Amino acid sequence: MDSLSLIAHFQKIIGKEYVLTDSNSMAPYLIDWRKLFRGKALAVLLPKNVDEVAALVKQCHQMNIAIIPQGGNTGLCGAATPDNSNNQVVISLKRLNHIREIDKANLTMTVEAGCILQNIQETAASANCLFPLSLGAEGSCMIGGNLSTNAGGTNVLRYGNMRDLCLGLEVVTAEGEIWHGLRGLRKDNTGYDLRNLFIGAEGTLGIITAAVIKLFPMPIAQWTALVAVPHIHSAIQLLNLFQSQASVLLTGFEMMNRTSLAIVGKHFPQMKNPLQPEPNYSILIELSDHESEFHVKELFQTIIEKAFTDGLIEDAVIASNLSQANTFWQMREHITMAQVEENANLKHDITLPLSKMEQFILETGEKIEKQFPGIRTINFGHLGDGNLHYNFANPENMASQDFQDQHQNTIAEIVYEQVEKFGGSISAEHGIGQLKLDKLRAHKGEVAHDLMIAIKKALDPKNILNPNKVLPKYTPK
Repeated sequence: MDSLSLIAHFQKIIGKEYVLTDSNSMAPYLIDWRKLFRGKALAVLLPKNVDEVAALVKQCHQMNIAIIPQGGNTGLCGAATPDNSNNQVVISLKRLNHIREIDKANLTMTVEAGCILQNIQETAASANCLFPLSLGAEGSCMIGGNLSTNAGGTNVLRYGNMRDLCLGLEVVTAEGEIWHGLRGLRKDNTGYDLRNLFIGAEGTLGIITAAVIKLFPMPIAQWTALVAVPHIHSAIQLLNLFQSQASVLLTGFEMMNRTSLAIVGKHFPQMKNPLQPEPNYSILIELSDHESEFHVKELFQTIIEKAFTDGLIEDAVIASNLSQANTFWQMREHITMAQVEENANLKHDITLPLSKMEQFILETGEKIEKQFPGIRTINFGHLGDGNLHYNFANPENMASQDFQDQHQNTIAEIVYEQVEKFGGSISAEHGIGQLKLDKLRAHKGEVAHDLMIAIKKALDPKNILNPNKVLPKYTPK
């Protein structure tokens, strides 16, 4: 079948207007958010429901056409971008955007893959419930992509990753069949956990079209503070103090180094750090309680006072109202956007045991700064769960693009070598995609990597689902 006949089949399945083939219409779907990867496609397909997705996949399976599933296209590793073969199609899930059900008694919500995360949060709030996944791209990222990358965000410390927040899935397989797994059960011990195969698989094993996600009671009280600490050792001691004193009431614990907030203040002056002079590290802390506002307020103040007495913190600003608390969080969320304004920068989404965090930061920083004098380290992240966004910007005397082109691989090798040395992971929450494809085997080990390939071949023998993402290409059966 030639490409024109194939396009005609697609148009028959979902309608002519939802099969995009001209370059202008397809352009936004063919480049990733960071503009690191660009590709080509036979067409961009926009189905409206799971049956249309299944019919499209079945057609592609018959014709050996590779499929690139795509949600909000906010990923950071190129997993949702086609290659340059011009022999792939993008299936966008953006029209599967219905919230099918809210079950307050079961504290669950059934959502389609194209639902924007912020809309899910707001719908949950309208039912006086909380859906706790929160990240910088929540106004545009979609829940299907969050599931496919096992997204984390700022509330992992208390609520977990997407894998912890999902109870059931609806998935279209590589052959166009539909797995109806939308069960809101917290216990279901019936063999292999198929759900967890697809979560975090970045669209390489199946296309997630809907999910049952967990809701939680809405907190009645939240207290937020921005505190200054002199070094990482103090930050970790402060985390240990909050964990021992506040336990599950600790919702967020975000670490931001001086450079990360300096570039926020540079590009977004309305978000200048209220801690002055700017400390080496600023820590954003949040406690929340479902029972008593008085209790969480008193607890917060008691812990802060003890931290001052113990010499762990140098300064603190406790948010006096919700607006100020939101400003603190916006400072944290604007670090990524400020990095974009700084132009080319090198990103590493890593995770480490907290017991090794200080030594990693000191030793790795020394190695990189010795080799690249003047380099700017933009180190921030979800310290409570060991996730660092360990990024670098060019020295002032070097053009940003030259810095990226000439030194990206060398710096990545140093960082990942150090991650292995300290028992960490090369990807905490962004995934593998295309960006880290060549690093996964060495990191996982041959046995684990070969097991992953065996699973991929079993579920997608023709290798049509997001080929050469996460795992390298293989010869189809």
